[in-house]
Amino acid sequence: MFRRLLVCTDFADGLHRLGNFLPNLAAGGIEQVVFLHAVPLWTKGQIPREDTEKMERARDRLSRSIPETVPEGVEVAVELLSGPPSDKIVKIAKKYQSDLIVLGTSHRNSLSENLFGSTTIELSGRTRIPLMTFPTELISALTSEELALRCQHLLRYIAIPYDGGDRSSETVERLKYYAKDRPANSLERCLLAWVVDAGVLHKIPKDEQLRKANETLVPIKADLEALGLQVDVEVRLGEPIVDILELAQMSDICAIAVSADNLSNLWDWLPSFRRELLRRSCEPIIFFPAHQD
Repeated sequence: MFRRLLVCTDFADGLHRLGNFLPNLAAGGIEQVVFLHAVPLWTKGQIPREDTEKMERARDRLSRSIPETVPEGVEVAVELLSGPPSDKIVKIAKKYQSDLIVLGTSHRNSLSENLFGSTTIELSGRTRIPLMTFPTELISALTSEELALRCQHLLRYIAIPYDGGDRSSETVERLKYYAKDRPANSLERCLLAWVVDAGVLHKIPKDEQLRKANETLVPIKADLEALGLQVDVEVRLGEPIVDILELAQMSDICAIAVSADNLSNLWDWLPSFRRELLRRSCEPIIFFPAHQD
């Protein structure tokens, strides 16, 4: 599905560990991995400048995580820069033509801009490149053997929460776009999941809503299957957040895909479903910034 990863790490997120699993990433179709760490500028003097001491420490930490010999057919690069992380991420993503930006996120953060981290929120409004947030708790809990398998199957099975709205339709279209030119052993399967909210009163009977949901997903399933994907469909009555997260846990899902304009005004406009999904998911989230002409 994606070929060129830009892995942005502050070391606390554990994403630098991925350097130990380059063969596994390659087995999943990844052809380029760029590791980026942005060191804050040294501001104790009158003029901000590079913090050379922290730069050297960061270089040493990354070098220990990346083997000298890399798999054939995989390009690996390390970028250590000084300055605001979001600025450097946009610059490096353009330099290497990255098609997926990987960032860490922690559920221990408060419900504020730290939901995804201020860097991720800012990036969502500055780039059309998909963002993949990887829960820090997930990486820290995996053994090396488990993380190797996770890297190999990083993008194998994607869940798409669908509700008939513009944003879920946008997610499907973006997934189709990337699936058309996906590398071998990458995206193989997806789950179209539509949970009709049992707690919301509608004039239309719930049985009728379930029937219409199933009918709506028939052509979408056919379009995805035409791209060589195995497509599972789940339509049920329940609690959307709870049921989507349960499906992800019980279906070997590798990531959940969603779309939105950006995250900068998260609490003002983002529907509660997506907000809660992003906050509560223990699985990686692929965030597609909405397509803009």
